[in-house]
Amino acid sequence: MTPSTRAFLLSLLVAGLAAFGLAPAAAAPGDAAAGDATPAEGLVRMAHLSPDTPAVDAYIDSVSTPGTQVVLPAVTYGDVSPYQPVPAGTYTVSARNAGADPAGPPALATTVTVEPGRAVTIAGVGYFADLRFAVLSDDLTLPPAGQARARVINAAASASPLDLSLAGSAALATGLEFGASTDYVDVPGGAGTLTVAGSGAPVDLPVELPAGSVHTVLVLDRSGGGITVQSVLDAAGPGVVPTGGVETGAGGTAGGTDPWAMVGPAVAALAALGLLLTALLRRPDRDRAPRHAAS
Repeated sequence: MTPSTRAFLLSLLVAGLAAFGLAPAAAAPGDAAAGDATPAEGLVRMAHLSPDTPAVDAYIDSVSTPGTQVVLPAVTYGDVSPYQPVPAGTYTVSARNAGADPAGPPALATTVTVEPGRAVTIAGVGYFADLRFAVLSDDLTLPPAGQARARVINAAASASPLDLSLAGSAALATGLEFGASTDYVDVPGGAGTLTVAGSGAPVDLPVELPAGSVHTVLVLDRSGGGITVQSVLDAAGPGVVPTGGVETGAGGTAGGTDPWAMVGPAVAALAALGLLLTALLRRPDRDRAPRHAAS
């Protein structure tokens, strides 16, 4: 095979790889999660923290850019959505009964400003009779080495108000009312215990807060009585923020394409191409005159 033919086949292989985004390249920088906010965006998520409120469909609609919408269907008590990167600006946040007409009047609504580079949690808190949205500013900066950063939201109506403390740290709160939250504090990373003292006897509840992570810890009413805790990841590792997981787009109807759906066919096609080119490259050169044994 002539050098020019060999070069052509190699370039064909590289082109095939590039067509599927698999061509050799320099190592990708960092390990930021896909969908993290750009400098012109902020992060927003929703939480359902009202124990006697049924499932709701939540909507986040841009005031400045009509048609830009995030939809969270059938959110139930204890659910916290992933963060959604959205353009910085003003948004109307509303909730309707699950399955209700999205054009109908909301059961609850508020307005929130999303700032670039900032994260907020919009939580439905309180009893159903006086349900309200609480807009919480989230701190996604990472704690010092060996530490975890955490805050606690009291979403347990049955035991409120609560006294809270984490093993290895000072008391988090005294008399924390139902629907209220603590500030973030740094605590030793790893398995820990959250002591909750309310209307009943103090309860020690296990909580996992890995070093290098930021969490929001929810105190929730447990079905059948008593309370429980749920740890929600806010951030962990350089630039890693849990994002995605909801419908986005105009009216919340835009659908996504699974990026992994093409991986199998792409790999198979490229493997076949590679085998073909390898076989061609290994064939004896037919353009070269045959060698004869010395007489």
